[in-house]
Amino acid sequence: MIEIEIDRNSGFCFGVVNAIESAERELKNGTMLYCLGDIVHNSLEMERLKRLGLNTITRDELSALKNKTVLLRAHGEPPLTYEIARNRGIDIVDATCPVVLQLQRRIKDCYYEIKETDAQLVIYGKQGHAEVNGLVGQTEGVAIVIEKPEDLERLDFSREIVLFSQTTKSLDGFRQIVDIIDRMAEGVRFRFFDTICRQVANRLPKIKDFVSKHDWVYFVAGQKSSNGKMLFDECKKSNPDIIFISETSEIKEPLPPGVRSVGVCGATSTPKWLMEEVAARIRALNK
Repeated sequence: MIEIEIDRNSGFCFGVVNAIESAERELKNGTMLYCLGDIVHNSLEMERLKRLGLNTITRDELSALKNKTVLLRAHGEPPLTYEIARNRGIDIVDATCPVVLQLQRRIKDCYYEIKETDAQLVIYGKQGHAEVNGLVGQTEGVAIVIEKPEDLERLDFSREIVLFSQTTKSLDGFRQIVDIIDRMAEGVRFRFFDTICRQVANRLPKIKDFVSKHDWVYFVAGQKSSNGKMLFDECKKSNPDIIFISETSEIKEPLPPGVRSVGVCGATSTPKWLMEEVAARIRALNK
């Protein structure tokens, strides 16, 4: 008898839950609702919301709208987005995650504090990520985005550095960046702020513990989920018998001989219903 366990700590984080519930509430009220970008990096959940009536638009399409209702997802947006909405008579349903919103305010305050100095405001995050774009927007586009240690060569270590982090980055990765800057900027003022969301950061040790307890693991996440890629890479260190899938149809074969315990887990953008479908598929193929 094969035991199948779904990780109770996997699935949508608070910010994503809030954004999806906001969309569902507006759609239930009959609102013609547009969402700027994917509300969550999971194609199956996006298809479900599309069937409910959610229209996903690009930034160019936003500029062409007028007198419509647009939802801003949990990732947050730069000030320019709000300005476009005002100019086009667009009603905003702001579902920016409270953690991201607080970080935007902190970065904006810091930017205006150091604007007239030669200090460098640095953000540890994924270049081009929606949240990072919103954070850089608080600095009139001057913040320096650092994605990996090699990017640090873009900094001037003879000038003050102020470092923040994208909320969903790895805590270990952030600490590595801090250590390198601390060594390179010897004698220069260096301030850093750990702004990583603890709901995401605390998930990592829990999910690594979860995968280590099973003979075989299916990790469920969308291909575009940066959080999913980070968690999967870390989970693979704890259990090499882990498979990344985005939908149930990718499971085509029964489990290898000798597997008695299977775990199903996922990213902060993975819906619980999808993990339940994966568990059902495993049962069907391994009766």
